[in-house]
Amino acid sequence: MAATDKDHLDRLEAFRAKRSPGRTPEPFGSASGTGRSLFVVQRHFARQLHYDFRLEADGVLKSWAVPKGPSRDPAEKRLAVQTEDHPIDYADFEGIIPEGNYGAGAVIVWDRGLWVPMIDFDEGVEKGKLLFELKGYKLRGVWTLVKIKKSEKDWLLIKERDAWVVKEGDEGFSERSVFSGLTVQELKDGADRSGPVRQALAEAGAPQQRVVARDVEFMLAQTRDEPFTDGEWLFELKYDGYRLLACREGTRPLLLSRNGHDLTSVFPEIARAVSALPFDNIVLDGEVVAHDDQGLPSFQRLQKRGRLSRKPDIQRAAVEFPATLYVFDLLGFEDFDLRSLPLEKRKELLSEVLPEAGPLRFADHLPEQGEAFFEEVRKMKLEGIVAKKADARYRAGRSSHWLKIRADRAEDFVIVGFSEPKGSRGGFGALHLAWFADGELVYAGRVGTGFSDRELSDIRGALQSAEQSDPGCTGPVPKGQQHHWVEPEFVCEVRYKQWTDDGLLRHPVFLRLRDDKRVEECVRPGGESAFEEPPPPEISVLERSVQFSNIDKVFWPGEEYTKGDLIEYHRALSPWLLPYLQDRPVVMTRYPDGIEGKSFFQKDAPEWVPEWIRTEKVWAEDTGKETSYFICDDVETLLYVINLGTIPLHIWASRVTSMERPDWCILDLDPKDAPFAHVAQVAQAIHRLCDRIDLPAFVKTSGSSGLHVLIPLGGQCTYEQGKWLGQLLARVTAAELPEIATTARTLASRRGRVYVDFGQNGYGKLMAAMLCVRPLPGAPVSMPLRWDEVVEKLDIRSFTIRNALERLEQLKEDPLKPVLSLKPDLVGVLDRLQELVANP
Repeated sequence: MAATDKDHLDRLEAFRAKRSPGRTPEPFGSASGTGRSLFVVQRHFARQLHYDFRLEADGVLKSWAVPKGPSRDPAEKRLAVQTEDHPIDYADFEGIIPEGNYGAGAVIVWDRGLWVPMIDFDEGVEKGKLLFELKGYKLRGVWTLVKIKKSEKDWLLIKERDAWVVKEGDEGFSERSVFSGLTVQELKDGADRSGPVRQALAEAGAPQQRVVARDVEFMLAQTRDEPFTDGEWLFELKYDGYRLLACREGTRPLLLSRNGHDLTSVFPEIARAVSALPFDNIVLDGEVVAHDDQGLPSFQRLQKRGRLSRKPDIQRAAVEFPATLYVFDLLGFEDFDLRSLPLEKRKELLSEVLPEAGPLRFADHLPEQGEAFFEEVRKMKLEGIVAKKADARYRAGRSSHWLKIRADRAEDFVIVGFSEPKGSRGGFGALHLAWFADGELVYAGRVGTGFSDRELSDIRGALQSAEQSDPGCTGPVPKGQQHHWVEPEFVCEVRYKQWTDDGLLRHPVFLRLRDDKRVEECVRPGGESAFEEPPPPEISVLERSVQFSNIDKVFWPGEEYTKGDLIEYHRALSPWLLPYLQDRPVVMTRYPDGIEGKSFFQKDAPEWVPEWIRTEKVWAEDTGKETSYFICDDVETLLYVINLGTIPLHIWASRVTSMERPDWCILDLDPKDAPFAHVAQVAQAIHRLCDRIDLPAFVKTSGSSGLHVLIPLGGQCTYEQGKWLGQLLARVTAAELPEIATTARTLASRRGRVYVDFGQNGYGKLMAAMLCVRPLPGAPVSMPLRWDEVVEKLDIRSFTIRNALERLEQLKEDPLKPVLSLKPDLVGVLDRLQELVANP
């Protein structure tokens, strides 16, 4: 049954009536369906420990509180009390709901996955019996929700009898989150999971230097034909997937392929798990895999995931065909570089930092017994094993300390032609194959088995358009009119037993087309790049181009700066500006005719924006509806927004991944009728105060008349808590300088003093973005400052679009940028501030 927008809003009315987005970190997000059939179970330590069981249906999460949690024993019928519907993106929520809020306490994502209704959902609700299958990381098989007749909200959650039954008292579930790996008690207590790992690394002598993921060169394996048994080696399963580097830098996850492609948006379920790890910096090496319905790696399913480009399609696939990152190495942990440690030690520590279940899985190993392991892998018809020297360091490039041993030989070949089919067979008879040897394309034989009828037809159709008269390769090429030759554009993977003395394949079987692989990578064994790991999937990338308009129109008449000048300023400053805009909602003030013309404020992105433009919907409590914001993650989107006639850019303090948790607290120093010298004095007083309580503080010009002092929060608190901190700092400062500073809001009460405004720290409140241009004569910009520059004679209007880039290049680094990543000890800060107030 399809639900209307009004239905969605009505369903979430009870949820929103109990909560305020400025007071709690809980998501308020989408009120529209995704068609994903997601389920989530959250472990919630409120007044009592319980489980929240949620099923996505008609655009919301239908929710039940299960006091004792699900049981895999059909004899254990668990009470499930239906509660208010929750928004879809609540399924990702893991955090602490502050005291004084509804449901105050710690919440973890205990399980997550796909649910498959076995009867119509609405019909089941009406009849009081829902039958469904769960495909989660912990909960599997068929389950039933049955309504208890004597109560409107009481149901029973019951496990049906199937292969997933586990008797009560047998091995139980892991209590830990499938994202962070934390228990709800650890989250509640603020447990330091990184402390023991840091101590172990210090004792092991790991160098203290941070590993930057983009600078890492992968360690690669050589090929070996036969397995072996050796006590100095470890043996891992060879996964049929793509190599991936996963890291968390501050609060942002990053997934990188071997050739440096950013795949973070392609596998959001893995990125979400990486972002939840309770460590500031971590670099993981692994293989991303998509499983088939039998739980085996499916390369075809992984390819389908890689070809998706539309966000709704990716989100749906992440639930229906989730990817798993099998992590086999730990390269960086916070401020330690582990690459010089023995592999055995790296894997020991890796097993301690990964969750026990979820999108991130520890790639376990078997010591010594390579031959026995290989035999079991072959019986299961898996790809093979990887042997690794237990004491090996992590070194860039191909190494004899890592060896790939395939259960069946399989390689990638260039398709150079095909033969005509015989009898009733359609499409073609066989494909002619070649590979590179010493830089030359050499004929390798033909493959005629392993094709489906559809593949015979589709491949013939693709090859016909590429036909040419000559083979395009050397070697024992067959002759005759029945053979057709094509340009070397297509690659396929073929399994074979061995090759003959003259270099032709024996017993080849077609496996699949490889549209993710380049022709040049098909090199005969023994060549420089033989047996390369498959590269990452070919990601469908939409063409990004901006058609600029009216670039000669004058926007600043006094200086004759044009719209084109404004566009080029943002293009040149984009490396400095984009870090502040990424993942953050942007609000525009548009001046289509320049600063002396009419202007208007715009939050909503138009419906007609190009498909490659990223927009995100955010719930607004004041309007009771969602707003679709631009997200400027790249220079093209930034320039598109500027081309709309946007001059100042205003941004949220939080990111769309955690809208309720700001990255900074702002104190806006507004002089109005006060001299700027007083603004500088007040700013330095705040700086001194922050130094005394060990709280980092940064400063920038507003671009208009005052200064902005920014306090990093690191997404550790709600907007309300951040505002409370700002209020304390403002009042202490105003009390210290009562003649020149005030927290009074009205102009009459200020009496010519600098207004220390802490009120901009609310949910949905905006700030002029760093380096944004202001619609004032001279085109001044909001410029980051060093604290030694904050003096009485500072002219904040001297920073303009003409000199901003030159200044930043002279500085060499942005003095404000740490505000994006620092996570100060806020509890300690408040203790020190309280002591300071009590004992000035």
